[in-house]
Formats: sequence, C-alpha cells, structure tokens
Amino acid sequence: MRVYLELFIEFFQIGLFAIGGGPATIPFLMDIPKRHDWYKVSDVANMLAVSESTPGPIGINMATYAGYNAAGILGGIVATFSLVLPSLIVIILIAKLLDNFSKNKYVQGSFGLIRPAVTGLIATAVYGIFQTALFYDTEGKFQIPVVLLVVVAVYFALMNVKFLKKLHPAFWIFCGAVMGIVFKM
Repeated sequence: MRVYLELFIEFFQIGLFAIGGGPATIPFLMDIPKRHDWYKVSDVANMLAVSESTPGPIGINMATYAGYNAAGILGGIVATFSLVLPSLIVIILIAKLLDNFSKNKYVQGSFGLIRPAVTGLIATAVYGIFQTALFYDTEGKFQIPVVLLVVVAVYFALMNVKFLKKLHPAFWIFCGAVMGIVFKM
C-alpha cells in the first residue's frame, strides 16, 4: 500500500509543477531514481524513446511506465492518475473563473514569469537526456563512446544541410535505429 501512496505523491507533484507539458516532466523523472528504486536514470532515455514513439503525451506514457515498473498495473494507473489530477483540478477552477482569470493582471504577470521557468525546465531535460543517452551505459556507468559521439556530430551536421532539413523526422529515426543495430550501441 505504501508504494501506491509514494507513486501518488511523486507523480502528483510532477503534475503540479511540470508546467509546460511532457518535456517539463523529464527533470522530475530523472530525479526519482535518487529516492526510489522504480527505475534507473538510464531508463529515462528508454522511457522517453518509447513515449515519443507511442500515441499520447510524454508525461502520461512515462508515468504509466514508471508506475507499472514500481507496482504493476495498479501502480501504472495510480501514477498516471496522479500526474493528471493537478491539471484536472486547475482546469476545473479556471473554467469556473475564466472571464476574470484571463484579464487578471497578476495572472498575466505570473505567466510572464512561468514561461522562462518552463524554458529552463525543458533545457534541463534536454541536457539530462543528452548526457544520459550519450555518456551512460545501460548499467548507469559513465563512459565516453567515441563512435556514438561521431554519429551525433554527423547527424547534427546532416540535419543542418538545407535540402536534408526537408526530410521527415521518421527518416532520421529510422536511420538512427539502423545505425544502432549496425553499431550495437
């Protein structure tokens, strides 16, 4: 019973403070393995890859995965519900106060400050995933994979070539999957 309460509290907090959607949840998800053994930090990159390749929001998919890892199907339900609950509460409150809410100078001012905070959360997430994906193996040990760094550099260069920018993102994902199989990264 305790694990369900811990899942609820952790994911309720994430849902409450991760303003900006799925990418803003990533720093919180990377922090959870410091307190719980539900998954490893290196699993976040895998969770993100699966979340990005399945329908639905990143945060929901990641919460379901983490909850399922921690406590099975019921854990997945609890984590997912608790992640959504703060938004549901806020939406209900906003709907009741919509006219006054959007015109309130304090609300407008707070959104002006929330935007940079969300940008910071997303930048932290990008840095954390970059670091985890490139420099930690599946066991969570630090490594410097020269081949992987070369692949990233080549990808970055190719994606900035004018005529290649027009290619669909699925093409780049497919190429990455093929290279991962070839190099067994």
